[in-house]
Amino acid sequence: MILSKVIAVDLDGTLTSTDTLYEGVLALVRIKPFMLFLLPFWLIKGVAHLKSKVAENSVLDVTTLPYNLPFIDWLKKEKATGKKIVLCTAANKRVALAVSEHFKIFDDVIASNETINVKGTNKRILLDKKFGKRGYDYAGNSGVDLKVWAGARKAIVVNASRNVYLKAKKTATVSKTFSPQDITISSWFKMLRVHHWLKNMLLFVPLLTAHQFNNIQHLSTLTLSFISFSLCASSVYIINDLLDLESDRRHTQKRNRPFASGKIPIKIGLILFPQLVFISLILAWTIGLVFFVLLILYIFLSIIYSFLIKKIIILDCLALAILFTLRIFAGASVVSIKISFWLFIFSVFIFLSLAFVKRYVEIHNQKKHSKIFLHGRGYLATDAPLIQTLGIASGYSGMVVFALYLSSEKVITLYSQPELLWFALLLLIFWINWIWIKAHRGEVHDDPIMFAIQDKISLLVISLIFIVFTMAGGYFYIQN
Repeated sequence: MILSKVIAVDLDGTLTSTDTLYEGVLALVRIKPFMLFLLPFWLIKGVAHLKSKVAENSVLDVTTLPYNLPFIDWLKKEKATGKKIVLCTAANKRVALAVSEHFKIFDDVIASNETINVKGTNKRILLDKKFGKRGYDYAGNSGVDLKVWAGARKAIVVNASRNVYLKAKKTATVSKTFSPQDITISSWFKMLRVHHWLKNMLLFVPLLTAHQFNNIQHLSTLTLSFISFSLCASSVYIINDLLDLESDRRHTQKRNRPFASGKIPIKIGLILFPQLVFISLILAWTIGLVFFVLLILYIFLSIIYSFLIKKIIILDCLALAILFTLRIFAGASVVSIKISFWLFIFSVFIFLSLAFVKRYVEIHNQKKHSKIFLHGRGYLATDAPLIQTLGIASGYSGMVVFALYLSSEKVITLYSQPELLWFALLLLIFWINWIWIKAHRGEVHDDPIMFAIQDKISLLVISLIFIVFTMAGGYFYIQN
């Protein structure tokens, strides 16, 4: 039996678990968002033209893409036996050449140009012309590759679904397979950031401060608003992760996120984002107009944050604080409770402090890996001490606001035993110091809110504060 001396290798979904066209579009939107409106006009001239224009106007760092390392190791071994490895892809030639330069194992590159989309039948024709019919083995992953396998000597099936694999066996002789990476429930949960939904419990804060936490009607309405806000937050997390792909892949921990690691295709995120927004807004509309408007404001601010604000030092932390505080306002709108000036200012300072914790931790982690700046952000490694100072100062400013509130006449009218609230102040002072010490020691890995939810000491402090407020307010009463 004569063995093929050539292995033609597909790029998208085969060599890498992502799609470089989607990657290019996201890279384009990150740096030139206005060009998003040009995509339909480019597409009118054909897919090949679209790929060419995207590659021309975007900067895609192919060194950070999630690659199929076991498959690449196998290709290196095959090359060592004298075989010729050819990158044959529907991706634009600019991208293909960059990938080839990165790995330096490819002897030739066949890729799409402005007029020809090297996919399916076109790919087979080019391979047949260059190497002759049955003169090459072909490694691919999708149904469109069946047309290429039909003309190949051997089929190498990589990351393919079972359906594609079975069809490939009927089309050609399969010589090698590389199993796909299944999307696990854990990956879905991480993509949606389900564990971050706990942050939306802030919607219930106004009900607690107004001593109406046992109002069943309000609780049921707030529960629906919690679902709406959580779905909305998940959609925002998705678009933020998609826009942050390159930065996440350079991060020591965020590189494991579903989109950055390639565990979940970008296409799924792009489809899921508008669906989640639509469902959350439908629910919000049934709750009330004010809540609906505040949810739209949250989406708008979050997208502006993802595109622009997160790159501006200090302003990014202020934006995060406002987004957290907005949850409290949204909860108040649901149950028609007016947010006091005291609660607003206190919330801004506390969440600003926590936002600084988040940035401090990220800078601190990058500094440990000898990186002088935080990619995708405006911070330098040398900013860590200043960020720490600003964060602690913000936390203590919140404590001062709370102390002034306890000295006001309003407290006497709301609480039967207002003097007990001073214990809550002491607990808050302890906790702000606690979380900053933990951050300084490197024990807060990413998000301070999630750290607090998982930290036993933090949970104890939160529980004690809840008990203090309950005792200070006396027995709750039930409203009809």
